[in-house]
Amino acid sequence: MLKRSPLHDLHVELGAKFTEFSGYEMPLYYSSIKDEHLTVRKNVGLFDVSHMGNVWISGKDGADLLSVATVEDANRIPVGMGQYTVILREDGTIIDDTIFLHLEDGFMLVPNAGRDEVVADWLKKVRDKFGFDAEIENISRDMVILAVQGPRSREVLQKISSIDLSQLKLFGCCRAEFDDIECIVSRTGYTGELGYELQVDAEKDVYGLFRKILEVGKDYGIKPIGLGARDSLRLEKCFVLAGNEFEGGRTPLEANLSFTINWDHDFIGKDALLKQKEEGVKEKLTYLKCLEKGIPRHGYDVEKDGEKVGKVSSGGLSPCLNTGIAMAYVKKEYRKVGDTLDIVIRGTRVKAEIVKPPFVGKECGNV
Repeated sequence: MLKRSPLHDLHVELGAKFTEFSGYEMPLYYSSIKDEHLTVRKNVGLFDVSHMGNVWISGKDGADLLSVATVEDANRIPVGMGQYTVILREDGTIIDDTIFLHLEDGFMLVPNAGRDEVVADWLKKVRDKFGFDAEIENISRDMVILAVQGPRSREVLQKISSIDLSQLKLFGCCRAEFDDIECIVSRTGYTGELGYELQVDAEKDVYGLFRKILEVGKDYGIKPIGLGARDSLRLEKCFVLAGNEFEGGRTPLEANLSFTINWDHDFIGKDALLKQKEEGVKEKLTYLKCLEKGIPRHGYDVEKDGEKVGKVSSGGLSPCLNTGIAMAYVKKEYRKVGDTLDIVIRGTRVKAEIVKPPFVGKECGNV
């Protein structure tokens, strides 16, 4: 049976069309994916992302545990800040990409949808192997996560916030009240726009909070946003999706996530990455913008002169560019920016240009 967000009945009331994603039944859209996408780019949108996980880490060795289990040295991340990182297997391949938030009494780790149990179990194995003094609690089912995203997100949330949100830096985090409900707030998101995420106990008045955000956001054009737009928004910004970009076992070096790696500390998978770094990767994530009509999708082949040289990991239609875009793993010798490759879409070769990320900058919000 599919899991549901604690806000499911409210989404039904708001007219959501639902989809299955990573074992959850979640809103795909309310009006249309394009309308919701452009709402976030131009104004502000409200997402329920409670399908994401929540793993709480406490104890005196919590930072040491995260430092070994991820590619980041958590000891250098101060209280009040978070960090985007990845969790690796011994062979350097990615288990999950995640954000952890450093709070006064511990760390909140946010795994991807359907990965909370895998991540929590892995952390426990790492803890036990190294003898760390740390508690690990999977509290995913006890939490609701709301994301308020878009250039006007701060103006909306400030109306019900107990803190000055302008003081929260990118990846900054703290506990604060929103409409008198205590939340963990972080300046994070998955859209490439200014945005905030609120993590709140599901036992609180989460229905009231969701409605309140919609109410105070009316003058700013706020709308509820489904997972369809969430996917197209992240794709335009070239943000990876765990089930797509890490499929089959990919390393940070292949997935263009080298920037997440803090090489100045020891972590699981480091030796494998150093070896791959020395030998060089065979395939790497590449960004393709269609020059002809066609919508690329996950799993489509990428060719050069009729020879297969890669495969699409994520693809779709860009609402801002009104053209097909894709991320694909391509052999290293075929990745020169400005060159063209063919994406095979339903048996037809569609020419696509290799471009630098992201596909869309800040210009879309002005259209």
